[in-house]
Amino acid sequence: MLEKTKPSVTQTAEYLNLRRLFMLRNVAILGQLVAVYVTQIQLAIALPVLSIGLVIFTFALFNLFTLLRLRWGGEVTQLEFLFQLLADVFILTALLYLTGGATNPFVLLFLLPIIIATAVLSVRYTWILTIITAACYSLLIWKYQPLPHSHNSESGISQHVFGMWLSFVISAAITSYLVGSMRHSLRDKDIELAATREQQLRDEQLVLLGTLSASTAHEMGTPLGTMSLLCDELSYQLNSEHQDTLKTLNTQITRCKEALSTLSAATGGAPLSGGRLLPVEIFLSDLLSQWKTTHPDSVIDTRWDGLSPVPLILADRTLQQALINVLDNANEASPDKVKWLASWNSNTLTISIKDRGEGLSMEAEKVIGNQPFTAKDDGLGLGLFLTHAIIKRFGGSVRLINRKHGGVSTTIHLPVVVQDGN
Repeated sequence: MLEKTKPSVTQTAEYLNLRRLFMLRNVAILGQLVAVYVTQIQLAIALPVLSIGLVIFTFALFNLFTLLRLRWGGEVTQLEFLFQLLADVFILTALLYLTGGATNPFVLLFLLPIIIATAVLSVRYTWILTIITAACYSLLIWKYQPLPHSHNSESGISQHVFGMWLSFVISAAITSYLVGSMRHSLRDKDIELAATREQQLRDEQLVLLGTLSASTAHEMGTPLGTMSLLCDELSYQLNSEHQDTLKTLNTQITRCKEALSTLSAATGGAPLSGGRLLPVEIFLSDLLSQWKTTHPDSVIDTRWDGLSPVPLILADRTLQQALINVLDNANEASPDKVKWLASWNSNTLTISIKDRGEGLSMEAEKVIGNQPFTAKDDGLGLGLFLTHAIIKRFGGSVRLINRKHGGVSTTIHLPVVVQDGN
């Protein structure tokens, strides 16, 4: 029932703690009913059953309200959690008042709300709960309804000792489970916050790179434009023997322009070119054709398959450039050939690019994708860093692992959209 409500990341720990408290109360209500039955029927100790039943019924109603609160959702604050624990203290006080007060061995259960508060609440709220709980305990020393004992004093002592033992066992079990689970939730929240901080640091690096790329694009745009014009002029003046060389030069100038545009778009925000939805097969074919144009002598072994009809993918130029960059790295590292495997289902396109290079060093495995890194003497290490950033911006993921017999396997997951059959 409770899984239908999904709390936000910022309130997950508090929400889960309240849900665990709700589940604990269900066990407590059942245990109270069993305790009343055993005491009244099995031990033949007279109890004010009607009054105790009314308190347990009130407790059950309050827990029902907690269930509705959980299903309603919204932020669970520490103040609200304090009030929830105070309700438990007052219910326990009422039950102990009716069953012997401070002489009841289950008075040890007063420690449970304080232990829970220590684990999840601030120091101020914990002290508030502690003071109120101590006041309730103190009140039960003077004001309570005595619990009848057996006429056999030895039997009475053994019952009291057994009650103290059972109280300890229950308290220890609940403390181990509940407080441990709450601490686990808090650790998960700390991990999420740490991941958020790391993402913010990466975003700051991208902003700095965006500033650098914008400046570089501005400074190099004019020379590249001039070189492109000169190539056009030379195409009319040179003979056919030099046309192929000139064509290659023009192609490389175009690549430089696209690389600068991609760098600026990837680090500065929105892409400079609008993407469009294309079938995955067409997107992959165009991508590989573009790569083969600039690497005519390279060998690439391609294979792909998937469901039909073929899903669609956002064919953005920055995404294409990111995938080409991975291919470039694999081609440069592999002395023989590069393997390209692609498969897709209704949700995800998976691309695996494998090479037989030297593989990743331990240092590279730790930082690659999270910060600029290069093993080249003349490299800046921006390629894979920007590739990770671009693919993540499109809702995908990148994973690099060393292959068993040398080389690197790069696995890329990208979201796809199923084509409308109409």
